[in-house]
Amino acid sequence: MEKKKSIFNSLIFKLILGIVVGIIIGLIANEPVISVFIALKSILSQLINYCVPLIILGFITPAIINLKESAGKILSVTLIICYISSVGAALMSMLAGYSIIPKLNIGKAASETAKSLPESLFALEIQPIIPVMTALVTSILIGLAILWTKSVTLEKVFNEFNNVVLFIVDKFVINILPFFIATTFATLAYEGDIIYQLPVFFKIIIIVVIGHFIWMTLLYTMGGLFSKTNPKEVFKNYPPAYLTAMGTMSSAATLPVALKCARKSKTLDPGIIDFVIPICSNTHLCGSVLTEVFFVMTVSQILYGKLPAIGTMITFILLLGIFGIAAPGVPGGTVVASLGLIISIVGFNDAGTALMLSIFALQDSFGTACNITGDGAIALIVTGIFKKVPKQQK
Repeated sequence: MEKKKSIFNSLIFKLILGIVVGIIIGLIANEPVISVFIALKSILSQLINYCVPLIILGFITPAIINLKESAGKILSVTLIICYISSVGAALMSMLAGYSIIPKLNIGKAASETAKSLPESLFALEIQPIIPVMTALVTSILIGLAILWTKSVTLEKVFNEFNNVVLFIVDKFVINILPFFIATTFATLAYEGDIIYQLPVFFKIIIIVVIGHFIWMTLLYTMGGLFSKTNPKEVFKNYPPAYLTAMGTMSSAATLPVALKCARKSKTLDPGIIDFVIPICSNTHLCGSVLTEVFFVMTVSQILYGKLPAIGTMITFILLLGIFGIAAPGVPGGTVVASLGLIISIVGFNDAGTALMLSIFALQDSFGTACNITGDGAIALIVTGIFKKVPKQQK
């Protein structure tokens, strides 16, 4: 009974239920009913968008401030490698997207039966406190200023603010997502387009999982080159961590298992393991970033009939790497943290953000498993660079 209860209370179950219920309602609803759902979708979307600048300020600024807690060459190099890995995975995903997505025949059969949406029954204006890009620049400047001036008071304020925003994300944003997704899929099903696109979602999930394994192979190959050892000695111990991440969808929950797996390797320095693996569990999100980029391109093709421009995608990827390092540790945390980029850089509307949240969460277990397994390769690279961790860092 407890297992069933935990499954039914999981986010992925609620999201799937929201999608199914939304599609059913959209297929049977008349104009007055769907106009209510359009209004609810608008309100929920505005509530989520209102939280986006708060999420940016609440995670980016404390992430910068807390760099001082473990300042040193090993931390700096590890963070740089994590960023390069995430951006590299995203660029690979982008190139794959431009070559694969046009061949998926997206959006060709739906236009004949599509219906237009009626006007919303009512409207409510909820504007964000500040624009998204303003929040990003502000969070970076304030974080750096606090770090350089060593302002103890503001450091405590923003660390407390981080806890407050995490509570908002975990208890509010995550909990209204199933309802937002249900209303969005109801309107999409009413229009008729979404029914033709459902098979595409399953195809792209398979594609991104294959991408995960390609990137993990590249990471471990680089680890072997840097450390001049056989990377198999590390990744052969990681299946338990991969499966744990699949089940929990949480890097934090998988950390004890990941440490145990890494410690079985004879080629990783013990000090490097204890220092790098915990850092990477919160900052190395190569699988999640790879997934998000491919999904952004696919959703753009589905809803807007075209792929984003290359310049747009490169800007999105470079900023997404930063957001990945500061993403909250909740299911779908990467895409939640980067909603501002999806809206302001790529130009997604309510339907686009809802589809992104839906399909990203459905595969989040695979992305998390890729992140965790890739951490072993990062530790191998760092071991190769430094050979041994200084005693003061252990």
